[in-house]
Amino acid sequence: MASRNHLLSQHFLRNPRLALILIGHSNLKKRDTVVEIGAGSGVITSALARRVAHVIAVEPDKEAVAKLRGHLARQGCENVEIVEKDFMNYDLPEGDYKIFANPPFHLSSAILHKLIESKNPPEAIYLILQKQFALKLLNNDRHYTSQLGLTITRDYATRIRLPLKPSDFTPPPAVPTVLFEAKRILK
Repeated sequence: MASRNHLLSQHFLRNPRLALILIGHSNLKKRDTVVEIGAGSGVITSALARRVAHVIAVEPDKEAVAKLRGHLARQGCENVEIVEKDFMNYDLPEGDYKIFANPPFHLSSAILHKLIESKNPPEAIYLILQKQFALKLLNNDRHYTSQLGLTITRDYATRIRLPLKPSDFTPPPAVPTVLFEAKRILK
């Protein structure tokens, strides 16, 4: 497991089985290309590699990338492309792709803006987010919907797929977290 970089507000998933459970709550298919934002030590990356055709693991931290390479080599994950780059400076793929990630919480809004405003937005977005932020992305009468939420729901059906526990992470986040889903609406 990578050591936490406090400047990047990282909370890593502890359990590879939990990563598989979360992926099971998505619409990821065997033929998919998936971009993972902030791959860390590869708990989610190796789980994705078992379920999809191609994983693009974007990770800016050199130390984490070194651990990620070692972890993936031990796991025999040959369908993973590692991109050592800040996601905000990464050019999204051409063609169809989906997003599955546990990004740093302080970058959630910027990441979503980048994804939905790109010339080729993803087919689906699965992000582990702070629950309070995720609720603002849902367009319903029970919660306040933010401007970003209203923008997302023009093209995506959004919902919270699953609540997570603080003990699912190292270190445990101080706020409730959820797996958020945004699936592009076919028009």
